[in-house]
Amino acid sequence: MDMTALIADLDGIRIEENDKIILQKSRDFYWYSPVLKRQLDDVTADLVVSPKTEEELIQVLKACYRHDVPVTPRGTGTGNYGQAMPLSGGVVLSLADLNEIKKISLGRIICGPGVICADLDKAARAASGQELRMHPSTAHTATIGGFIAGGSGGVGSISWGGLRDFGNVIRLRVVTMEEEPQVLELTGEDLHKVTHAYGTNGIITEIEMPLAPAYDWVDAIVGFDSLDEAASYANALARQDGILTKLISVVAASCPFDYFKRHQKFLTEGQSVVLVMAAPHSHDAFKAFTARNKGEIVFDATTAGDLKGLPPVFELAWNHTTLRALRVDPAWTYLQTLYPFPNQLELISKMDRMFPGEMISHLEFVRFDGDITCFGLPLIRFTTEERLDEIIDLHNTNGCPVFNPHRFTLEEGGMKQTDEIQLAFKRQADPKGLLNPGKMIAWDDPDYDFDSGKVWLFKGLKQAS
Repeated sequence: MDMTALIADLDGIRIEENDKIILQKSRDFYWYSPVLKRQLDDVTADLVVSPKTEEELIQVLKACYRHDVPVTPRGTGTGNYGQAMPLSGGVVLSLADLNEIKKISLGRIICGPGVICADLDKAARAASGQELRMHPSTAHTATIGGFIAGGSGGVGSISWGGLRDFGNVIRLRVVTMEEEPQVLELTGEDLHKVTHAYGTNGIITEIEMPLAPAYDWVDAIVGFDSLDEAASYANALARQDGILTKLISVVAASCPFDYFKRHQKFLTEGQSVVLVMAAPHSHDAFKAFTARNKGEIVFDATTAGDLKGLPPVFELAWNHTTLRALRVDPAWTYLQTLYPFPNQLELISKMDRMFPGEMISHLEFVRFDGDITCFGLPLIRFTTEERLDEIIDLHNTNGCPVFNPHRFTLEEGGMKQTDEIQLAFKRQADPKGLLNPGKMIAWDDPDYDFDSGKVWLFKGLKQAS
């Protein structure tokens, strides 16, 4: 790579050559996984480039294509799987400055990929009384482009499902990585070419997202004596058609009392809890339903008094649950699983009992293929990589598929198969394979056997591993 020639071609565009800042911008939350921490700790880019307009971005891509320099797109680096880490060095393409909110109208918002999710909500509320349908638990730091390219769902998925469900993204403007980059407008079925593709086959430069009515959501925590009671309650609450919720999360003991430090005064040791966000007009119904189901509302934001210093309950949920545990005890890591409908409650109970002392259950209830079920993000006490693989295998063989967060590739973190739509689009949009190399097995190793049980390692990492 001739970085000197590349830098000359980027005259007028903001670049960063300080080694410490480049290393910082080459990182995400990969260290959630001790496996990825071992594999990726030495990964760094050669340069960080921060275009401010689509025209500048196209200039960057043309220059990198000309000099065969890999490009890894990045929002603010809140992902957990190394998806924003430059395995082949080259350029980290920061999209944070593409942060213009262009239009807010009934049911939709148009913006750049670098807008922080919470800022989108704030602007939409002020302009129209609307908000995003869903956002990650890292809403106050995560960009909307990073959420679409790397996320799958989050706070709001109890009502709206996942990001890849039809209707949850309206339109994406995407620039290809070619000698003369194309600017494409993707809608409908074509959105699946680039959603949750880690930026491996196109750079998102404009986003049109649907909006929902905004509410001053009421945070609550409901306590139970057992995980089974908490999961049964959450499952039933999620099916109450008249109670509007944005979050229903279950966290088993001992995590809440031990790791939700700022809320600890409301909690009892040994309690499993359900974290709830309810619309204000559903609050009385939520309380009545909870009383009928013998839940104890241990925290209610409307009656808790001074809330200063308390994080919103969504910052106890989704990936924040693991983060709060790690801050206290770095021996924890986690998994991402699905408990398929209609047997989710039986599977939750079975898997929870299978790993005493090694796993603390954590469930996120969502709409999934038209039904209510839940994903698991259980805390796993890490001992060895071999034991971690055994725990994953036991989940898979018991009908709880694992989306492995200890792998940096699209396929291994998903359903362990090639996404033919995304692969075909990469052939069209990135013929040299310069976009986020090493993240799509189907491109680098078309004959890879996903049933082999082996760990696929990008060529640049094989020696280090």
